[in-house]
Amino acid sequence: MKTLTTTQDLEAFCLEAAKHPYVTLDTEFLRERTYYSKLCLIQMAYPGEGNENAVLIDPLADGLSLEPMYDLFRNESVVKVFHAARQDLEIFWVDAGVFPTPLFDTQVAAMVCGFGEQVGYETLVKKIVRQPLDKTSRFTDWSRRPLTDAQKNYALADVTHLRRIYEFLAADLEKSGRSHWVAEELKVLTNPGTYDIQPEEAWRRVKTRTNSGRFLAVVRELAAFREAHAQTNNVPRNRVFKDDALVELASTKPATQSDLGGSRLLLREARKGIIAEGILAAVKRGVDCTPENLPKPDTSREKLQVNPALADLLRVLLKAKTEHAGVAAKLIANSADLDAIAAGLRDVQALSGWRREVFGNEALRLCNGEIALAAKGQTVRVVEL
Repeated sequence: MKTLTTTQDLEAFCLEAAKHPYVTLDTEFLRERTYYSKLCLIQMAYPGEGNENAVLIDPLADGLSLEPMYDLFRNESVVKVFHAARQDLEIFWVDAGVFPTPLFDTQVAAMVCGFGEQVGYETLVKKIVRQPLDKTSRFTDWSRRPLTDAQKNYALADVTHLRRIYEFLAADLEKSGRSHWVAEELKVLTNPGTYDIQPEEAWRRVKTRTNSGRFLAVVRELAAFREAHAQTNNVPRNRVFKDDALVELASTKPATQSDLGGSRLLLREARKGIIAEGILAAVKRGVDCTPENLPKPDTSREKLQVNPALADLLRVLLKAKTEHAGVAAKLIANSADLDAIAAGLRDVQALSGWRREVFGNEALRLCNGEIALAAKGQTVRVVEL
C-alpha cells in the first residue's frame, strides 16, 4: 500500500485519477480536543480491485500541499464519491473553501435506494460487497506516526469497498429514475451555510424551557461569546462551558466574579480569567438588551389547530406510500410535519421536491377530500372519491 507524502506524488496520482469516471474518498481526523477537525489522513482510490489504484495521503507530512487534490475536486468530469460526507466536506471547506464537484454520497444514495435511514458503511459492505469489515482500528489516534499496516489496511478499506458500493447504487438509481432525489439532498451538503456557524445564531441550538425574551437575550449573548471564543482558540465549545451551565447562567444572571463562584455547573476554569470576563460581559449585554432587540423564537407551530383524525390518516398514508417506494418514513416527514400539514401549513419539506413525488401530492389530495384510504388484506390502498 502506498502512502503519499510529497506534493509531486500527490499530483501524479490525481492526474491519473482524473482519467477515470470517479474516485472514492474518505478522511480520518481528530476533533475531541479542537473546535475544527484536525485532518490526519486522506484515503483515495479510482476504479480497480483490492488495494490496486488506492493510496493514503498524509496531510501531516512536511511540505505537502493538498492543492492537486483540490484541483481534482474542481474537475467536473470526475465524480467524487464519499460515504456520509458531511464532516469530510466541512474539513475541505474550512481548509480551502472548496467542495468536491460533482459529489456522490453513498449514505444518501442508499437511503433513496431503500437501505433505511443513515445506513452505516459497514452495513453496505456486508449487503452489497458481501464481505466482512475489520473495525479493530476504529479508535486509532490518526495523528500518531508511524501508522501500522493494520491501521493502513483499515483506512484503505473505507475507499476500496466504496467503489463497488458506488457502482451498485449508481446503477440502481439510474434504473429507478431517482438520481435527482440524491442530487436534491446533496444541495444541503454543498451549501457553505451548512458549515459557516455564525456566533450570533448559536443560541438557536441551545434547548431551553422558556421563551422569555429577556432570558433568551442572555442565552443568545452567552452562546455567541462561547462560539466566538471556541472558534478563535480552536477548542470544543463544551470546553468553554456546557449547555446546562449556559442555561444556569442565563437564569441566575451573575454580575460579578464572586457570583460565578456560586454556579453549580460552570467548569472551574471558566470562573476566572478571560472566560469569566466574557461570561459577565455577555450576561450584561443580555440584561441591557432593548425590548425591540430581544430574540423572537419561532412559535408558529405551537398555536396550530391540528385536526387529530386527519393527522392519523396522514400517518397511515405515509406508511403505505413509503413501504411502496422502499424508503424510510422518517426521511419523508416526522410527526411534527404531519401535524403541521393536518393543521393547514403547506411550507413543509414533505410537500416539496422528491418527497412530494412519494407522499406530498397524495397527502394534499387527502387533506382536500379527493381521496380516501381503504384496507385490503395487509395493505392500505388509495381510493378515489
